[in-house]
Amino acid sequence: MSAHGTPIPMTSHRAKPLTGVAEVPGDKSISHRSLILGAMAVGETKISGLLEGEDVLDTAKAMQAFGAEVVNHGGGNWSVFGVGVGGFAEPENVIDCGNSGTGVRLIMGVMATSPIAATFTGDASLNKRPMARVTDPLELFGTKTVGRSGGRLPMTLVGSAEPTPVRYVVPVPSAQVKSAVLLAGLNAPGKTVVIEKEATRDHSERMLAGFGAEITVEDTEEGRVITLTGRPELKPQVIAVPRDPSSAAFPVCAALITPGSDVLVPGIGLNPTRAGLFATLRDMGADLTYENEREEGGEPVADLRAKFSPNMKGIDVPPERAASMIDEYPVLSVVASFATGKTMMTGVKELRVKESDRIDAMARGLRANGVTVDEGDDWWSVEGLGPEGVPGGATCESYLDHRIAMSFMVMGMGAQRPVSVDDGTPIATSFPIFERLMGDLGAQLVRDTA
Repeated sequence: MSAHGTPIPMTSHRAKPLTGVAEVPGDKSISHRSLILGAMAVGETKISGLLEGEDVLDTAKAMQAFGAEVVNHGGGNWSVFGVGVGGFAEPENVIDCGNSGTGVRLIMGVMATSPIAATFTGDASLNKRPMARVTDPLELFGTKTVGRSGGRLPMTLVGSAEPTPVRYVVPVPSAQVKSAVLLAGLNAPGKTVVIEKEATRDHSERMLAGFGAEITVEDTEEGRVITLTGRPELKPQVIAVPRDPSSAAFPVCAALITPGSDVLVPGIGLNPTRAGLFATLRDMGADLTYENEREEGGEPVADLRAKFSPNMKGIDVPPERAASMIDEYPVLSVVASFATGKTMMTGVKELRVKESDRIDAMARGLRANGVTVDEGDDWWSVEGLGPEGVPGGATCESYLDHRIAMSFMVMGMGAQRPVSVDDGTPIATSFPIFERLMGDLGAQLVRDTA
């Protein structure tokens, strides 16, 4: 049973050349943070290009529940009238974060140092995901947490009335954990310090600085040291959200494996902490170019042009690149299936605690479609069958995971036989226009609504 209602099976048929312009939605990570920091500023923050997927809409509802005024003007244009750092009101009802691990973990961080209580829940997928990685450091501020066994949702947080700043070394690369601690540090006196042994996406640091927080980042022998001075007065901003590189991954990868394709994906954020997939694809020999490189809202941006690439080779993906492309490994494994030779992916244990165990989910589906996959706790490999060499023909489980569903839809566009998923409804959490956008390029995606 889908967490989003009645399951809707979907099938992707072998496509004719994909051509045209793919205008993907706004960046999900930046959309979440725009709403949250807007709610913590004093005054009106204006946001354009907001991703209006279910995950982000749930964050908007949560900010309203904590007392901010959130206004949808239409067309991706929103206003947030913030209540200031430490100004959150206690919500009257349970905060439902749907499918969003980013949303729930960042919101927990925001409220952890205010003297209020809130209970969080989510859909069936989110309620299986571990929250202790966030609640453990939040308890160092003086926050109290009570949840299900294994640190899972539903969970109640009682914010600290007298928070103390912390110094925290992030045990695994996680932008969500880092961001939750930094957001909690906003309402703690003194300096909160977060140390990353491996750099992760830095949208929180960039946006905190943009809103007027005193934050420094220093690379040291100990790692990447981020120092935030608590209790600033955040100033409202005008934010143009770049288009999401994680969403761009799907039309880009589809074009690379579909004969005759030539697709332009404009305005994609190329923050170095997010662009690992595109670097990896180019290392494999993909015909992927950056056009009109520029900077928007403090973030590097370019138009991506992807063409059918029959000469891609399997590679060893550098493990240090994992944090910059952790959400893109599922669709990378699809591309690897159409390359020649083995693609090895290491340092990826984080994939096992995403919306699903993404290594297991992709391995099962790839094998069902005729691809050889090997795996371990922290690695997996895909034996490429060359261009047009993937048999296809199977139905794969999506495991309530939007990226799994979209990845197998991409596979069907280049496979010899159609590829199906048991439930395509989770796609709406991050990419609500996926079907229409891919259809406009020439893809044949069919819903089985019988």
